[in-house]
Amino acid sequence: MPKLLQINVTVNQGSTGRIAEQIGCAAMASGWDSYIAYGRGAGKSSSKTIKIGSKIGVYLHALLTRITDRHGLYSRFATRKLIRKISAINPDIIHLHNIHGYYINYKILFEYLQNTDIPVVWTLHDCWSMTGHCAHFIDVGCLKWKTGCYSCPLSYNYPCAIVDNSYRNYHIKRGLFTSLSNRLNLVSVSKWLAGVVAESFFAHGNASMYMLYNGVDTSIFYPQEFITKSELGLPDKKILLAVATSWERRKGLDDLCKLSAMLSDRYQLVLIGLRPEQIDFLPSNIIGLSRTEDVKKLSQYYSVADAVLNLSYAETFGLTTVEGLSCGTPSIVYNATASPELVQDDRIGRIVEPGDIFGVLSAIESLCAEDREVLRNSCREYAVAYFDKQECFKKYIELYEKLKK
Repeated sequence: MPKLLQINVTVNQGSTGRIAEQIGCAAMASGWDSYIAYGRGAGKSSSKTIKIGSKIGVYLHALLTRITDRHGLYSRFATRKLIRKISAINPDIIHLHNIHGYYINYKILFEYLQNTDIPVVWTLHDCWSMTGHCAHFIDVGCLKWKTGCYSCPLSYNYPCAIVDNSYRNYHIKRGLFTSLSNRLNLVSVSKWLAGVVAESFFAHGNASMYMLYNGVDTSIFYPQEFITKSELGLPDKKILLAVATSWERRKGLDDLCKLSAMLSDRYQLVLIGLRPEQIDFLPSNIIGLSRTEDVKKLSQYYSVADAVLNLSYAETFGLTTVEGLSCGTPSIVYNATASPELVQDDRIGRIVEPGDIFGVLSAIESLCAEDREVLRNSCREYAVAYFDKQECFKKYIELYEKLKK
């Protein structure tokens, strides 16, 4: 039985954790043995799981990153311990996801990978692998990642640091991440991200490049018509839902607050994924809810909403948009990065120019004037046709079969 080992910061929690879990399930259904190694954030998994390091190790890694801006270059002991376990398992494929997040030493990991003959698949969920510091550079329109980072304008952003080591980080990453000869297989989760990769240092290596959209579990995210707005404690209004794993300006939080001041009493804006202090400072006409890992409850919120607002300025995919579509709810997105790829048909949503709050309001009124049942059917059919996890993740299994030792 061939063996798959995935590495990600979480397992079956958050967007990348759920993706890794679903890929593992798809692999097992195809006769593979599945392992997932993770740093923190463990949901219930069908795969064999391997915990990397400890909570104290994560805190220490984060502290040292803040002081030195050398994120991903600590957790040495935890990474060496992981490598011993990988050697014992002897997987046929190693599949990387997010190898940032204060839990693993990427230098030690890649030095190990250089000395094996194991094919490596690396799904890029953001831009961290290509920069000297940040995971998203769109906020400031920075293009230094194309030729070499220095004087980082985002050192204060995740992974936050009080000094700037972006020049050194960039060159360490470039040397390591292009060192696997033709055994590295890079997967971008959108056409936009694939374009970024093609302009990065990866274009000068020998990696094979693919574009595979993420999938969603359409058996969990589906129109739950038996749930009412009142049952979820929401007023009987037009519900505008926005969901994020972590809310910040890049995700459109400021724009949503501006939008709330323009909405009539006919609408209710609901935000999910907020920290307690963010909830405390929301405008009074916004309902703020904390992050939930209960995907069934999340599906219920998507189902009762009249529109999902994804006003993000930087999306490498846009999972909340697709989850909403799968629940039969149209989406309003900004015409930025990967978001417009997912909403190419007026029957399933609207595309608005970034920062155009009046345009967002017009799109809301336009969608809410349409027949809700027709919209629900169109969105659901589109999501099942293009983003069902069975079809999306089957492509990974086909890739594994082609690459395995």
